Amino acid sequence: MSPLDISLADLIARLDEELPGASELARISEARLRAQTLSDLGDQLIDHYVSKAKQTGASWTEIGDAIGVSKQAAQQRHAPGPFERYTNLNRHSIVLAQEAARTHKHDFIGTEHILLGLLGEPRGLAYEVLIAKTESEQRIRDAIEEAMPPAGEKALRGHIAFRPESKEAIEQARRASADLGHDWVGTEHALLGLIRAEESPAAQILRNLGFTSDELRETIKTEITKRSAARDKQ
Repeated sequence: MSPLDISLADLIARLDEELPGASELARISEARLRAQTLSDLGDQLIDHYVSKAKQTGASWTEIGDAIGVSKQAAQQRHAPGPFERYTNLNRHSIVLAQEAARTHKHDFIGTEHILLGLLGEPRGLAYEVLIAKTESEQRIRDAIEEAMPPAGEKALRGHIAFRPESKEAIEQARRASADLGHDWVGTEHALLGLIRAEESPAAQILRNLGFTSDELRETIKTEITKRSAARDKQ
């Protein structure tokens, strides 16, 4: 097995660089948040290959053996869920949303956290669309922070639940993908899902920034067509 391209020394150096004046206790708290994010990414890495194995006909017993757990445990933990067709970039944006919720010490993942997650994945089409219209990442971040609820007293460990409007946005993202005839759910569909969850904080933020659902859909449709055409020419 080849080593990962990240080391403990790298993680320590980055945290120390980003928090130069923080106390050691503050660094412990930040390190715990980052450890949880790494754990979330690890779970998604396993989910990715479980999905691939199922596509090739592997049984849950075989998958459980590969993971080192029982068939029942493997099925309960890695059975297809709401993010089954999410692209890797979009899955990463969900991890970033979880991290944003923990950073703000919230006991929920709201649509505002999901929007922050999309903004934290600059390789995604959602990021490009957001920046193209607003011309400022900081403007979007400021709008999100202004709408963000007050920070809690203590950061949660483990699972953080999605708010009802976030679940609605996730469902709307799947519908947006289906409406466009796509077999994947990318960051662009997640962005459409947010604005289609009309009563959500993220939808209000997007409207205040000048986005509309119909315009956003047409922009995304056009950009995907351009990308497809560019790939065909290669």
